[in-house]
Amino acid sequence: MKHRYLPMTDQDQQEMLDTIGVSSIDELFSDIPESVRFQGEYKIKKAKSETELVRELSGLASKNKDLRSNASFLGAGVYDHYMPIIVDHVISRSEFYTAYTPYQPEISQGELQAIFEFQTMIAELTGMDAANSSMYDGGTSLAEAAMLAAGQTKKKKVIVSKAVHPESRDVLKTYAKGQYIEVVEIPVKNGVTDLDALKVEMSEEVAAVIVQYPNFFGQIEPLKEIEPIAHTGKSMFIVSSNPLALGALTPPGKFGADIVAGDAQPFGIPTAYGGPHCGYFAVTQKLLRKVPGRLVGQTTDDQGRRGFVLTLQAREQHIRRDKATSNICSNQALNALAASVAMTALGKKGVKEMAMQNIQKANYAKKAFAAHGVEAAFNGAIFNEFVIKLNKPVKEVNAQLIEKGIIGGFDLGIVYPELENHMLVAVTELRTKDEIDLFVKELGDGHE
Repeated sequence: MKHRYLPMTDQDQQEMLDTIGVSSIDELFSDIPESVRFQGEYKIKKAKSETELVRELSGLASKNKDLRSNASFLGAGVYDHYMPIIVDHVISRSEFYTAYTPYQPEISQGELQAIFEFQTMIAELTGMDAANSSMYDGGTSLAEAAMLAAGQTKKKKVIVSKAVHPESRDVLKTYAKGQYIEVVEIPVKNGVTDLDALKVEMSEEVAAVIVQYPNFFGQIEPLKEIEPIAHTGKSMFIVSSNPLALGALTPPGKFGADIVAGDAQPFGIPTAYGGPHCGYFAVTQKLLRKVPGRLVGQTTDDQGRRGFVLTLQAREQHIRRDKATSNICSNQALNALAASVAMTALGKKGVKEMAMQNIQKANYAKKAFAAHGVEAAFNGAIFNEFVIKLNKPVKEVNAQLIEKGIIGGFDLGIVYPELENHMLVAVTELRTKDEIDLFVKELGDGHE
């Protein structure tokens, strides 16, 4: 078919009216009194032909600064990463993109196996015993982790580092308000969680301690030092983590994390103006039956053949309301599939190599900035992001950069008033040396 959309003809309209026994479209609204009907004309443009409309919309779309024609150094939770071309091919197959909840295993084995593989790879990356079939996004996953901890420990206080993504902390506070849970934020010292402040805040009332690894500033939190503090008084240790970083960093599970949550966006999910994403949620064996959302389990059929089924769902629809631990109703199956395909295509070595390139290129950019007189705000190890201090508003700098085909970093002053004129710079494996050098030069020249 040449056109994906064909408007209804007058003949089509008349045939439908005849079929239902109505003489006109107005007759369809005869039950609505004339006095409450809208009689005027809507203040919208007159209808255009298909070609005219496509031309106008294409013109509007061309004004966007996209990642195909601009080098992006913007991260802050959504990253421009390599997506193997096979990802789009697999998720575009009708049996996947039209699939919904796989309640009937006898006709949903492909979907169930895809989810099972996602769970397996996330569990391996995080170093945890099990992972669920995905959640809406990283913020939702982290908030659900806090609620699980509060329910499990029967305590009403959650401690979260201010180096955790600001949007995730906002989601956490929204969840906590409904459960009457107190959320206490720990300040940042030199780009990482202030451990002295954390120690002071710990008590028997704390349900969980939450940190991000790497944190919002790209810094690597010292999980080995945080873990014994977090487990004071039988509280739980929750880590929000970029799964790609775990291709190179020691996984949180090795440091004694009870729950690891995060966003799978770095694997096969486009930036797409900020969504949709795909959260992940991984736990120790002890917490398996409290996991929100759903899990896919491996089993055998009556003939001994390998098969997959939904199991251990903690939602009130499936179990007694008083035993339910979450009201999450679905999962991001299609995006989880995209992440699974991307991880499979890359393989263990590919994921590690991709992660290492993020580390190496970010550090190259950091050193290049220092050579141009633009110093990093914090010391310590980084993954693919770091903070630089400017001598003028970030908004002004980014406006100048976009004219050069460069999408600058995130203005930290928006969410951290104390970091006014500080830019969060993201450098992924897709950024070339020439792009980094041009970015450093243009920003460095404007900094002088």
